[in-house]
Parts: sequence; C-alpha cells; structure tokens
Amino acid sequence: MRKFTEIAKEVFDLESAAILGLKSSIDANFDAVITLILGLKGRLVVSGMGKSGHIGAKIAATLASTGTSSFFMHPAEALHGDLGMLRSDDALLLISNSGESEEILRLIPSVKMRKIPLIALSGKKDSTLARESDYFLSIAVKKEACPLQLAPTSSTTATLALGDAIAIALMRARDFKPEDFALFHPGGSLGRKLLTRVEDVMVRTNLPIVAPDTSFKELIAEMTSKKLGMCLVLSDTELLGIITDGDLRRALSCDKFNANASEIMTKNPKTIAKDARISEAESLMLKHKIKELVVMDSKKCVGVVQLYAIAGV
Repeated sequence: MRKFTEIAKEVFDLESAAILGLKSSIDANFDAVITLILGLKGRLVVSGMGKSGHIGAKIAATLASTGTSSFFMHPAEALHGDLGMLRSDDALLLISNSGESEEILRLIPSVKMRKIPLIALSGKKDSTLARESDYFLSIAVKKEACPLQLAPTSSTTATLALGDAIAIALMRARDFKPEDFALFHPGGSLGRKLLTRVEDVMVRTNLPIVAPDTSFKELIAEMTSKKLGMCLVLSDTELLGIITDGDLRRALSCDKFNANASEIMTKNPKTIAKDARISEAESLMLKHKIKELVVMDSKKCVGVVQLYAIAGV
C-alpha cells in the first residue's frame, strides 16, 4: 500500500503544476480586466456555483480587504431577486470551470441587457460562458488532483491563484499600503497595531520618577513601589535618562551601592511621540533590543510605553 505522504506529495505536484500552467495562458485580457476594475465607479461582484462559489467568495473577500469594493453573490439567489444588488456601474465576475453551469448562464441575459461588463473565469475557452463574456481569463488545468478526475481540486487551486493575482495587481496599481490594509482590518492584530496610538496604551500615571541625585537605596524603593521595572530620571521636567532593571543589575555587579541615579542611568534614552502608531513603537524597540520607550509630547515627558503592552494589542 502506498504511503499517504507519497499521495500528499503527488497532490502538491499536480496543484503546483496547475498554478504554473496559468502563466502561459495570461495575456492582454488580464491587463484589460485590471484596467476595467480600476476604472469602476461601482463594485466588482463575484459569482460562482458549488466549489467555484466557495472560491469566488474567498476572492471577493480578498478583493474587499485590499481596496477593491467587492462582494459575493450566490447565482441561485441572484435568479430569485438578488440580481437587484447589481448596479449599472458594477462589473460581474463569473466563475465556472466548465463554462456551462446552468445557474451561471441564466444570469447572462439580464446582465447583458443592463450592459454590465462581464468577466469570465473558465477552464474552457470555447464554452458558452467564455463566448458570452466581455473578458475571458483561463483557469484551465491539465489534470485534477482527484484520482477520479471528478472533484474540483487542481482547478479550484488555479482559480484561487488567479483571483490572488487579480487582487495583488490591483493593490500595486493603487499603491495599497499597510495603513490602508489596517483600515479594513481594525479587529485584527495588524489593524490594531497600525491604528492604535502610543498614547492609547502608555502608562501615564504613577510613573517612577527620580532626580539625578537620588540615592541608590531611594531609587530601588521607587522602582519597586511603581512596579514598571524602570525609572525615569528628570531634572524638573527635563528628561535626563532612564534606569532599567538591567542598569540596576550592572550597578550591583560593580558594587555601586553608593552611586546616585545620574551615575547609573542610561543617558539619551529612546523616545517616541505620543501620537505615533504603536507599530512604530514596536519596531523601534525591536530594532534597539529594548523593552520600553519614553513617551514625549513636544519636549515634555508624558508617559512610558512597554513592549509587553504592545504585544497584547
């Protein structure tokens, strides 16, 4: 009996070949489709039946999250009223490997009557869907991974890859940035880190603060009571330095029990503006291998932001 790992590797080979095979079928139609979508005043509506529908829903979701207004419309529901969701300034992307799916083909007359641009993703360039479309993109594969050649496998993988290619081309054309992505993903980790400001997570009250002439004993007492593992050294409102647990350990190892705060502190500590994004704060801390930043409002120290607080956002 064959090892299951061998079967898995065979599937990977077949599906990889299916994706690579798309490269030879990409032509000027792809450029035309991207140009069409970029110029849309409305939305790109995606539809497909069965497995193609599941892939279509994912493509629509990827497009919507990367700057292209898009949603999935179930073809069976569309035949019973959901076609009303289509506007005259939309475009419709229909997915059918055979190009002969009944529910998909029955949408075409209404769409054409309304002069809505029709993009077809099909494995058959001579299919009804391909002939009736304004733009045709091939998703043809030589062989399904399914041993019976019945279950859509390589073909759905190829379709998904082509959908990703469309989304990425549109992202690059629009110069879509991480900040744009965050606006559509406020609930995700990246979104929170790109949208949340330092002042939203910083410690601003009960800060451990000492003067430069504070004794070693008083310094330890202040750091211990405030429980931040660090201490700010200020002269009036001027930031002179920071003392971390690491600074304390180094002082102890050198028997600096009689040293004052100014002799132990790290001068010119790294700072960040209170209105900076926490993604900037995290990047700065990781770059310099530190766990805290002093938060400034102009030249005034207003708080401390620590790496553990950012990690929890």
